[in-house]
Amino acid sequence: MKKIFALLFIIFFFVQCSSIKKNNTHLQQQIGVNQLKKDVDFAQKKIQKLHPKLDYYISKERLNHHFDSLKSTIDKAMTPLEFYKKISPVVAYIKQGHSYVLAPEKAFSKKETKAIQKKGIGPFSQFDFSFYNNKLYVIKNKSYNKSITAGTEVFSVNGIKPKELIEEYNQFYSSDGFNTTYKKQIATKRFISAFTTEYGIKDSLKYVFKLNDSIQSFTIKRFKLDSIEKKVRKLTQKIAIKTPAISREKKQALRRKKRINGYDKLSNTFIRTLDFFQKDSSVAILKIKGFKKGNFRKFYKESFSEIQKQNTQTLVIDLRNNGGGRLSEIINLYSYLSDSTFVFLKKSEVVSRASMFEGAYFNKGSFPVKAVKAIFSPFVYGYLLFSVHKDKDGKNYISSETQPQKIDRKAFKGKIYVLINGASFSASSILSSNLKGSERATFVGEETGGDYNGTVAGFMPIVTLPHSKLKVRIGIMNIAPYYQTEIFGHGIYPDVPIIPSLEDQIQGKDPELNWILNQKQQ
Repeated sequence: MKKIFALLFIIFFFVQCSSIKKNNTHLQQQIGVNQLKKDVDFAQKKIQKLHPKLDYYISKERLNHHFDSLKSTIDKAMTPLEFYKKISPVVAYIKQGHSYVLAPEKAFSKKETKAIQKKGIGPFSQFDFSFYNNKLYVIKNKSYNKSITAGTEVFSVNGIKPKELIEEYNQFYSSDGFNTTYKKQIATKRFISAFTTEYGIKDSLKYVFKLNDSIQSFTIKRFKLDSIEKKVRKLTQKIAIKTPAISREKKQALRRKKRINGYDKLSNTFIRTLDFFQKDSSVAILKIKGFKKGNFRKFYKESFSEIQKQNTQTLVIDLRNNGGGRLSEIINLYSYLSDSTFVFLKKSEVVSRASMFEGAYFNKGSFPVKAVKAIFSPFVYGYLLFSVHKDKDGKNYISSETQPQKIDRKAFKGKIYVLINGASFSASSILSSNLKGSERATFVGEETGGDYNGTVAGFMPIVTLPHSKLKVRIGIMNIAPYYQTEIFGHGIYPDVPIIPSLEDQIQGKDPELNWILNQKQQ
């Protein structure tokens, strides 16, 4: 048995290496006109076959016209990146944020990735940025060059102006519907990812900074971690600070917290946290960065037990920059927030049973994972066969989470505030829709990036175009919250609109949360 696993590992290793090499070689190749047009047809047919709400924000006639126009403009061979820039805007016309074309990028092996990480902190990661009023600013300087102050504008990076690259790539994806807050909130990440797509990962970048009327140019190099550690060690020795050893109990507690709260290694932060304000613990803040990772059931059970124990009167739920995640988690959380028996979702529309078969199960995963899935596929397909039904309107639906549910016995009874912004998307918007519609919470911040009336997500297969090898992600379930609004194509609007200024961001102020705390004191 060990020999078989060893053989499978060797085969998998060489297949992966071959796949990486093939991908990177393909990025430089020119794809012929006829092949590109066939890819357009392939993408169009797949989207029509899988996506249940193509005509929600745009008519089918207009969308088909955009696909036809795209084919008519393809008159020369293109690289995958050039073709990406042609086809992405057409998919973005659907205006469903979960459906988009993935940018073609160079692939790295685990060994190559570790080698890059070993070199230290990259020249982008040495700053915290904010895209404010169409300009990119340094919010925090973590580089070795301390002369660059917070509030400095990034005029260009390697000659590329942030605004121009952001505006170009804004065409290639969409929010849900017609709101503009989503793109504004993720513009900084979009600039860095777009720059990497265009020019690759760099060990140094030439920044041109602008502060008032002064323009300065600096080359920021990758910050080697070894040198940082040596400096810290020397400084520690000089001031004779001894760090106490962490006890075994504390290590176990930390591991447990990571397991339950969810832990993000990249940012070295927890995904879910519960904190209390003021000496009497009358105000609690539940910050949730995403509905992913961790044992959410245990976290919410313990958190609301503690909230009840502390006799908390006001609960603040921070969903800012929460891009969504598991549907099961937001339903579980809502059972602690609703004030009565509730229905969480309306019926979820799908194109057909076939669309669920194609996109729901075998689409993702490595070969070993798919082999395991094959064993259980009869049960999964059996479930899908009986769960998808045709309604009186002739459309196909899945009636999941449409039955009345009881609230948890530890459900919170006090005042609820929810903090939202344009990067509150997907599952965080579904949760917010029900809290808003049931008038259970007061919302503070700015319009969410997700549509109030729902989103097309659920299972999201990634389809590979046969010739360009571009990957298209397609949502296949229309997930609609129980509460709806007559306002078309927009997110959850705040009851109290507050947008942090650039100075707020630089100083680390939180005007939205401060407004809530001031209300409590009045």
